[in-house]
Amino acid sequence: MPRIMAIDYGKKRTGLAVTDPLKIIASGLATVPSHELIPYLKKYFDTEPVELILIGLPRNLDGSVTDGTALAEECARILQKHFPQIPLRKVDERFTSKMAFQSMIDSGLKKKDRQQKGLVDEISATILLQEYLQFHGG
Repeated sequence: MPRIMAIDYGKKRTGLAVTDPLKIIASGLATVPSHELIPYLKKYFDTEPVELILIGLPRNLDGSVTDGTALAEECARILQKHFPQIPLRKVDERFTSKMAFQSMIDSGLKKKDRQQKGLVDEISATILLQEYLQFHGG
């Protein structure tokens, strides 16, 4: 059964999360250097079917665009070019990084571990995906 993938794209790093095959649970997959995203996804899609890609669009609290919004939009364009067979949906990721950091604190991660920015990106993608599942039922 195909999965759903969420992408938290950043200038340096990109966090990835996927659902289980039944689309019940979102799990962190990896954090990859952004310039290696397409080759990573090509390998992943060769072994795992994905029916939908979600990409987070950063926004300010008032909904206006941020510096990262244009980067995420460009990433979405590149993804559609390389993987036209997989539908792509852009989703608001306004609070995911803050929620990811808070979840790290709540889970008892030591300060040193919380400073791993890649982990924040992966958790952000997971939160994005879990919220999508909650509101759209997979």
